[in-house]
Amino acid sequence: MKYSKTKLTIISVAVVALFVLASVLTVLLQLRPVGVASAATDFKSVGRAAYLIDYATGSVIYARNENDRHPIASMVKIMTAMLTFEAIERGEAALDDDVAISAEAASMGGSQVFLDADTTHKLGDLLKTVIVASANDSCVAIAEHLEGSVGGFVAKMNARATELGMTNTSFKNCTGLPAAESFSCAKDVATMFAQLINHPKYYEYAGVWLEDYAHPDGRKTTITNTNKLVRFYNGCDGGKTGFTNEAKFCLAATAKRADMRVIAVMMGADSSKVRNAAVSSMFDYAFANYSNEILLKAGENLENTVEVVGGKKAYATLTVSRDVARFASRQESADFELRYEITDRVKAPVRRGDAVGKVYLLKDGVVLFETEVVVNEDVERMSLFDAIGEIGKQWSIG
Repeated sequence: MKYSKTKLTIISVAVVALFVLASVLTVLLQLRPVGVASAATDFKSVGRAAYLIDYATGSVIYARNENDRHPIASMVKIMTAMLTFEAIERGEAALDDDVAISAEAASMGGSQVFLDADTTHKLGDLLKTVIVASANDSCVAIAEHLEGSVGGFVAKMNARATELGMTNTSFKNCTGLPAAESFSCAKDVATMFAQLINHPKYYEYAGVWLEDYAHPDGRKTTITNTNKLVRFYNGCDGGKTGFTNEAKFCLAATAKRADMRVIAVMMGADSSKVRNAAVSSMFDYAFANYSNEILLKAGENLENTVEVVGGKKAYATLTVSRDVARFASRQESADFELRYEITDRVKAPVRRGDAVGKVYLLKDGVVLFETEVVVNEDVERMSLFDAIGEIGKQWSIG
């Protein structure tokens, strides 16, 4: 069969177009949202361990091998970042601190932001690179700045882990690079991650997708978020990835919808694709099957007040020190109750945050959760002139 030149040209163009289309589809499939899970990435069957909890109450939604010890790679940096925020909160450091970069910090391999030795960077900028891009060089620089040495900082990491009840955790460095006897478990990772996300500034850093890091000499390093779910999973606003040949692919992440925030940990998956899809499935499972309603919000006034004896105000407003949330399966019909134990009166002066009692959340008569009831305003002691004025008011009324 013979073809004209025109027909041959049309056929050639069509073949090229099909080739281009196939190439584009291949790329799109590779870039499809990593939050979409398939049956092959069922979170109940992949990875070495998995753990899923409700953040507000700590209720366990799913657990598998959650206490088994394994290397966790860069998820170690959860503790590094947490200790940094806590030092800032105590006033021992500040985000605008100048941090000197040592030769040791600059020589770190693996994930890095390519810091130069003998340069100075802001603590907040370095912390951002740890949270976004898992920068090992920044981790070492922060550790040296806060504790004088990496060894001193690692000792602080282990001490804090003990305080948090992380009995299956041992830190040997602040980066998560391979080290003998460095391990943790899915439950402990969730414990320290829950502490990290208590800090509002964390979310500002964790939500960065792509950003240029400016060095003192004007050089720029582009940092990209290692946690792809912040872009591809609706509600995910934080997480920490990890990978080494020993640890395989790990991820601790959090997502929030309405009043419900959950934390998911996946350890030892075979690929980043499987890891991300499995955590997405964990989030889907939690939001589809459970609900969490905030009954009392920390910082908001309760209906209850407390009498202030000898104060410039007769009564002080109250709040709770932590949110009180009702967490339950969507198929569950349970009876929840709030029970207060609050002192009748306090003596002036009182300060905001002073504890005056407790509130308990009960489910079918069983205590699920408790937190302190605290004063929500300062009330100064009444002065002599205040007392005379008050007597005058009462006299005039009488």
